[in-house]
Amino acid sequence: MTETKATIADNSTLAFSTGLDGLGLTAPLLAAAQAMGWSQATPVQAALLPLALAGHDVLALAPTGAGKTAAYLLPVLNRLLSEPGQLALRPRPLGALVLAPTRELAAQIAAVAQALAPGLKLVLAVGGLSVNPQMMALRGGAHLVVATPGRVLDLLARNALQLDGLQCLVLDEADRLLDLGFADELRQLLGHLPEQRQTLLLSATEPANLGPLADAALRQAQRVDVRADSVDAPAPAITQRAIWVDTGKRTPLLRALIERSGWQRVLVFVASQYASELVAYKLQRAGLKAAPLHGQLSAGGRSAVLADFQAQRLQVLVATDLAARGLHIDGLGVVVNHDLARSTVDHIHRIGRTARAGAEGLGISFICADAPGSELHFRLIEKRQQQRVMRETVAGFEPEATPASLVDPQRDAAGPADAPVAAPMGAVQDPHGGVKGKRKSKKDKLREAAARKTR
Repeated sequence: MTETKATIADNSTLAFSTGLDGLGLTAPLLAAAQAMGWSQATPVQAALLPLALAGHDVLALAPTGAGKTAAYLLPVLNRLLSEPGQLALRPRPLGALVLAPTRELAAQIAAVAQALAPGLKLVLAVGGLSVNPQMMALRGGAHLVVATPGRVLDLLARNALQLDGLQCLVLDEADRLLDLGFADELRQLLGHLPEQRQTLLLSATEPANLGPLADAALRQAQRVDVRADSVDAPAPAITQRAIWVDTGKRTPLLRALIERSGWQRVLVFVASQYASELVAYKLQRAGLKAAPLHGQLSAGGRSAVLADFQAQRLQVLVATDLAARGLHIDGLGVVVNHDLARSTVDHIHRIGRTARAGAEGLGISFICADAPGSELHFRLIEKRQQQRVMRETVAGFEPEATPASLVDPQRDAAGPADAPVAAPMGAVQDPHGGVKGKRKSKKDKLREAAARKTR
């Protein structure tokens, strides 16, 4: 029986067995988990499950793809299934509420929970869809609700949902909840919850504004941190490549890579809704089964596109950062950054859509040789993720403008990833090492506003 270690609140170390059958789950739930192929616990599951099953509040930090969904669903469902008297009550008392930042993630969580415990009454309550069917579903109560924060507040205002008897609250992708500006909604929701409850807060990163949320939501919490930089936890097996290409040749290069490599499914990240539509259209014209995914699609449209991609009816999904967090796509082997991520955290989450559940994956980033800021920005990503990625070109798509002025051969051969580099003419040097424009983007302003609200 193997063991894994995780740091907890007092910086001591605990060791837990990684076999699911040794963690105290009820027999039906254990059988359901094993039927889904879960026989061994991942590090975050092995560390969190005993604490959650014992009734502790937990703050869990784990990288994307580490198995956080099962880490909290198993103890939550175990608690609900262990109280048959409660399950027989009518109306059904709400035992647990799981909050997620996006409709897509909430739907995936609900699907997994329903497969693990089909006997429970589960309601999915998310925005972007008509509230009336969700209100109808809540008539007679529910054992478990999986929701987005705004829709929960809407249901509370309509007296369609009561939280005064809630036993367990889960905040999944808490950093993303804060990043999307849900801080005010979360504070309002906490005011509707009973003091005596269990709370599990899970996050892939630990931004500064996570502390105030944890202080408000958790009581005498245990801290579990299985990120690669804090404990000896296995990192996802992601091979990264960085390819120099001229801006206008990125989509033809993408098509060539797909055809030459025989990739059956590729997730492509772009910077905007417009780019998502345009790149998908160009790939469609080239004969590839491609579709865009962005926030302006209807909820039904987004669900349909994801279902087609999951079922391999689509070969290429061209997405904005809507798809960078929380979404699990079985067997996805390749992620391509057609546009570089705005931050290292977003980059890690993007490529983290592959190499999930111990599988191997490939993350490719296009660096625009005719845009010097692209190389500088990727160097910042390298520095923050403490990993250097060798630059390469692809035959037939060599950049016309040589990037030699940005390359130090000694650095690429042996130099550190954070080697200083001069900013190109006209660029503004960020004191933290990046190169930014003179004006803040709308996204930067929204993030700063959300951070101020949590202070």
